[in-house]
Amino acid sequence: MSIDGVTDSEIQSILTRLKTFAVIGASPKPERPSYGVMAFLIARGFTVKPVNPGIAGKTILDQLVFASLADVPPPVDVVDVFRASDAVQEIVREAIAHKDRLGIKVIWMQLGVINEDAASEARAAGLTVVMDRCPKIEFARLMRG
Repeated sequence: MSIDGVTDSEIQSILTRLKTFAVIGASPKPERPSYGVMAFLIARGFTVKPVNPGIAGKTILDQLVFASLADVPPPVDVVDVFRASDAVQEIVREAIAHKDRLGIKVIWMQLGVINEDAASEARAAGLTVVMDRCPKIEFARLMRG
């Protein structure tokens, strides 16, 4: 079992049922991991809503960039975090504040992003927490097609 305690079948369920990702820390640079993951998700039919206050109002991969979760229109199923571990607590608190409006179900922390306190807070708010994983890698590992 991984650090987050989420099983393979739970990951498969997330990647099958949930279709809209808000990507926190989205980058317009093709060499950045967030860009590659966004491109992968879009190619697989997911809706991606990039979040980066420095480039809000511009586009990445033809998707409008938002300054924060507060600015993102519903729905958002998964909040995918491409930020340093010490920034996650604030992101989780913003996600909890907008959980009902957006329909957020999952906080997904990317590879190398680990924050147990933020994870506990998210779980206490009823969110599933995936930590230290990449949806692109998990999709390739677990899904057919």
